[in-house]
Amino acid sequence: MLTALRRDAIRAFLSEKKSATVLEMAKEFSVTDETIRRDLSALEKEGFLTKVRGGAFIQGGTLNEIDINLRSSVSSNSKKLIAAKCQKIIKNGDSIFLDSSTTAYNIAEQIRDFRITVLTNSLKICDLLSAYPNIDLICIGGTFSKKNCAFFGSITNRVICSYHVDKAFFSCRSASIEFGVMDSNEKSAELRRLVISQSLHSYLCIDHSKLEKTSINTICSFRELFAVVTDQPPAKNWSEFLASENVELIIASPSDA
Repeated sequence: MLTALRRDAIRAFLSEKKSATVLEMAKEFSVTDETIRRDLSALEKEGFLTKVRGGAFIQGGTLNEIDINLRSSVSSNSKKLIAAKCQKIIKNGDSIFLDSSTTAYNIAEQIRDFRITVLTNSLKICDLLSAYPNIDLICIGGTFSKKNCAFFGSITNRVICSYHVDKAFFSCRSASIEFGVMDSNEKSAELRRLVISQSLHSYLCIDHSKLEKTSINTICSFRELFAVVTDQPPAKNWSEFLASENVELIIASPSDA
């Protein structure tokens, strides 16, 4: 296949899938990994996609759900800053919920020395924290999603409804003043809605790149949150809006790390 034709095919492939690994695309187009990496670099220069370690994704679209293996390297510095700020919010003796976002995984890495109870549907977080006897770990089962490396569905939801936590830390796919907090996965949105209802304080952990974007499923309105933790001061209209909704705005900074 000619280079130009293959890159057109990659555009169509990613427009449908939203994200893909280098291995997937190399197999799909019967070329080497290195050829795909060159194609992705060229398409990134055009502004069509964002290249990350192991693959690529496109930003647009309300159905844009990115594989967890690719998400881990997206805005990684921002996620570390947010996690360090959340670590200061958590206290010994707390019960907390951590979702299956890569930001929540970064929080889990920060709290390994705490004496706390952690409720999570993330297999990666369960695996990480299972080695620490100081943490009472409650792993929520259900239907396993390989794309998210986490559990969702009716069983997961029933288990969540049997617990109450002091603080819930979760992320989302996008957030909008007009439409609220949103996700690209219906089951993930449903789980996060339940978690908010079962927690005393809910913290939305979101990097600045997700603001003023939309996704297909609504999680909640901002007034249902206790605080928003982000990595950069948002535009003035955001600060004013959150204040009007009685939501605390918490800005992470390098000094928190």
